[in-house]
Amino acid sequence: MKTERTLVWDLPTRAFHWLLALSFAGAWLTAESERWRDIHVLLGYTVAALIVFRLLWGVFGTRYARFASFTLDPRAVFDYLKSLATRTPRHYFGHNPAGSWAIVAMLALLALTAATGWAAYAELGPEWLEDLHEGAANATLALVLVHVAAVFASSLLHRENLVGAMVTGYKPGAGDAAAGTRWFVALVLVGAVGAFWAGLIPAPGLERGTALTSLVAKGAPALSARGDRRGGDDDDD
Repeated sequence: MKTERTLVWDLPTRAFHWLLALSFAGAWLTAESERWRDIHVLLGYTVAALIVFRLLWGVFGTRYARFASFTLDPRAVFDYLKSLATRTPRHYFGHNPAGSWAIVAMLALLALTAATGWAAYAELGPEWLEDLHEGAANATLALVLVHVAAVFASSLLHRENLVGAMVTGYKPGAGDAAAGTRWFVALVLVGAVGAFWAGLIPAPGLERGTALTSLVAKGAPALSARGDRRGGDDDDD
């Protein structure tokens, strides 16, 4: 007998989740290297584009992806955390209350990280923007670590594979309604926020196409114009 399953996470939501995880990890790992600066900037713009997509998808997307489905009542969060302590948490097909707030906080921190990084490279503000950029990135990393720990804890308590659900999209059980994928809307949003990948939108701190071309053609990081002016100094040396 087959276990009943419900499609909760549509493909655009899953793609966003994993692309954001990879982009943030890559940006974090390349943050201190001048040699990898173009890649860091490119990944930062990718994070920004993904955030814009998620904000739009949270309005126009499918049932469980929409912000309207989030449980943001502080009392619900308190009750859920209390139930975790007693190992009797309520099961949610979509995001639980703690997860809902974590997503909101993560999007806000990532938006701040991307915005301050862009402003710093565009030289639009004071030098402390770089400190704010780094601080927001550190706070995001801390939240990500808490999120990962919570996912594994919830998986054990609910006896379900939450990581697998974000890969396949399915959760066990019968939900009120399965999520469908609005392909046309998804394609329009992806095209709208991904234009800079094709070099259609000028990006401060990144020569048009430099980093992407280098990755494809050479498989190595491109030295930025700023790095060249500094005589090719490399933090990795």
